[in-house]
Amino acid sequence: MVSEHDRLRVRGQGATSAVCLIGIVAAAGLRAGVGAPDTAASMPAGVVFAVALLAVAVAAGWRPARPRIAAVALGAVGGGALILTWLASHGSLGVHIAPMNAGLALWTPVVALVAVAEEVALRGALFDALRSWCGDGGALFATTLLFALMHVPLYGIESLPLDLAAGLLLGGLRMVSGGVLAPAVAHVIADLAGGWLL
Repeated sequence: MVSEHDRLRVRGQGATSAVCLIGIVAAAGLRAGVGAPDTAASMPAGVVFAVALLAVAVAAGWRPARPRIAAVALGAVGGGALILTWLASHGSLGVHIAPMNAGLALWTPVVALVAVAEEVALRGALFDALRSWCGDGGALFATTLLFALMHVPLYGIESLPLDLAAGLLLGGLRMVSGGVLAPAVAHVIADLAGGWLL
């Protein structure tokens, strides 16, 4: 028999999930508005998006856990897997390091901030709320799908299969590690490789 306390807790997690989802979608809309016509390349839009996502996560009650070296190591391995997947999807496993310039130096922290904010909002606050409400499988499915759909306006529908795979891997890292540090490390590594490696 389910207690009244358990019913209220589940209902509260459902409400938190809805607030997170609405906040994440609103943050993506804000990013599109600030960054138009080239949202993916707009650094101001990226910063606004990241700050909005972090605000959503904090409002939903997400708080950072104590960092663990094992999570960082797991994230580094996951980041390497994402890079290999990205390279294979582009038909080449050969890499060249981009020459350092001012644009790349400014772009790097913004990209890292956006990647961390996406993980905190999606696989932190939203994953936690969904997990209490519909279990690990439901949380993994929903956050993976939302992650992929968020990137369609930036990179086109052709990016959907790769973003679904990346979201699944990041969600798996979240489940295995028990927190957002591993997927955040993997996401930062993969996103930075997209600019630093040619």
